[in-house]
Amino acid sequence: MSGQNKKYQIDTEENRKFLEECRNDLLRFGHKFPSPGGSSYYLGDDGTPWKDRNRETWITSRMVHVYSLGTFLGHEGSEALADAGLKGLRGELHDDKNGGWYAGLTAEGGIVPNKQCYAHAFVILAASSALLAGRPGAKELLDDALALYDLRFWNEEEGLSCDTWNTEFTVLDDYRGLNANMHTVEAFLAAADVTGEEKYRVRAGRIIDHVAGWAEANNWRIPEHFTKDWTPDLECNKEKPDDQFKPYGATPGHGIEWARLITQWALSTYRDSDKEAAARYIEIAENLFNRAVTDAWDVDGAPGIVYTTDWDGKPVVHDRMHWTLAEAINTSSVLWRVTGKQKYADEYAQFMQYLDEKVIDHVNGSWFHQLDQNNNVIGTVWPGKSDLYHALQATLIPYYTADLSIAPAVKNGKKI
Repeated sequence: MSGQNKKYQIDTEENRKFLEECRNDLLRFGHKFPSPGGSSYYLGDDGTPWKDRNRETWITSRMVHVYSLGTFLGHEGSEALADAGLKGLRGELHDDKNGGWYAGLTAEGGIVPNKQCYAHAFVILAASSALLAGRPGAKELLDDALALYDLRFWNEEEGLSCDTWNTEFTVLDDYRGLNANMHTVEAFLAAADVTGEEKYRVRAGRIIDHVAGWAEANNWRIPEHFTKDWTPDLECNKEKPDDQFKPYGATPGHGIEWARLITQWALSTYRDSDKEAAARYIEIAENLFNRAVTDAWDVDGAPGIVYTTDWDGKPVVHDRMHWTLAEAINTSSVLWRVTGKQKYADEYAQFMQYLDEKVIDHVNGSWFHQLDQNNNVIGTVWPGKSDLYHALQATLIPYYTADLSIAPAVKNGKKI
């Protein structure tokens, strides 16, 4: 894949237009997500709701974030869609008795048990973006979400977040994981940018320091799963390697995503005050990104990023998930901006070409969420097209400042 077409090259008018067309298509695709109560239906291949599936809090939160971005972009109907999702987060998805948010609701309206750190991080992100968008109730939602998170999930002594409680917040699961902590970093950076409360940026840095240490000790392949005392559990789910949220081994897409978040944190924390400190973290980000791309991109006879590898970098699950490509687009563009190294611009062009040729659904809209080793569409892990969050952000992050969360960057027109 040469990536020589100007359509795929960063900073060309052709590439800007390509991403704008992708963005508009994605925003149109998601219009049918709200249920009557506001929680998000799971969307099928053509954007039609699959009403027989659970309505998840994390998906609802992502849709509020997406359509808050849509308000800044002038996409018609975004305000009403963001408000619908907020209705769900402030209403049927909220546990008025025990506090916090249910994992979701069943098709029949029953409660999906447990309280997930992952979902609560996305509520913070959604509320931060909705507050910027001036949506009614967003400020109250953000205050509630931050207070609840501080009480139940953040461990100040450890500088990390726990993962899963029971519904009543009386029993804490022993599992600890970095997926929830990664999205906590994203949420905390957004909260800091929107509210000005810098303690959340400081917390994000504490999480990042842990992750950097674990990754460096493991040849820049990030351990994902841990015991309750934060001992890496490298064999977790070896018998179920393609688990939706706890896959076995290293997840290159997360290495790529962490690289971007670490860069954002470093640039926003140090700005011009300590360029050497920022440079150290950008080097960490480069190590994570380069390890992941070396291990996972175009390594099995066809283009694409494999879902997982073992601890020697050998592919385990060869399927390609759309979100890994979205994050590769984001991080390659950010590292190009920050370092000026041509390799990142070249990789961006390769990812763009692959997106256009294999991952965008040019018939029904949106992006295929899962492809097999030969880039055929499958749905064993991610059937349908559950949400727009990763894909939409990948149409924006390449052209906005890297030191700011995407919602305030878009609202304030911080383009590059």
